[in-house]
Amino acid sequence: MAAEKMRVAITGRNPDETKQVADQLINLGATDALGLACDVRNWSGQQECVARIMDKWNHLDVVIANAGVGHYESIDTMSHEKWSDVIDTNLTGVFNTVKATVEALKSSKGYLITIASLAGTNFFANGAAYNASKFGLVGFTQAVMLDLRKFGIKVSTIMPGSVATYFNGHIPGDNDDWKIQPEDIGELVIDLLKMNPRTLPSKIEVRPSQPK
Repeated sequence: MAAEKMRVAITGRNPDETKQVADQLINLGATDALGLACDVRNWSGQQECVARIMDKWNHLDVVIANAGVGHYESIDTMSHEKWSDVIDTNLTGVFNTVKATVEALKSSKGYLITIASLAGTNFFANGAAYNASKFGLVGFTQAVMLDLRKFGIKVSTIMPGSVATYFNGHIPGDNDDWKIQPEDIGELVIDLLKMNPRTLPSKIEVRPSQPK
């Protein structure tokens, strides 16, 4: 699946960042790229994004729900605001994305991919909010898979371990070379899209080969 065959919409809270990513994709040879500012916690905003995509291309083949935040704190000190930010973004935000795109995916018999985490099956101290969101996301995606496969929609969740990203303000560097790299997740997504439609890897765990 070469870049020049792709039309891509990028959504995110920061309009400058989404535009920058869209421009980068155009420079890499994408047919077209659209950067849209949107907060997944905002249901009407999700609807508006999908409407703009459909107005522009009249088609939606693949949806990747990747938005996520993390607050790590013991339950006795965690605030309601931090709890809500994690759950509303990591779980309700995916619900909003799926609800906003499901009719378009029915029309295209498309593919929905959610990005969960190994934290969706492995709990840890100070992870009450993050674990809850990712455990919930894994269960949500598997139930959605059963709901939507009758429409010809494929649904998978990817559960990565440590990934070298900018998550929670982290700046990737040489010390992150042992981690999964973003392009590795991208390659996995492409592999899913290329797989024969008779086969559905509905839940994929992926972790660094050699933890530091």
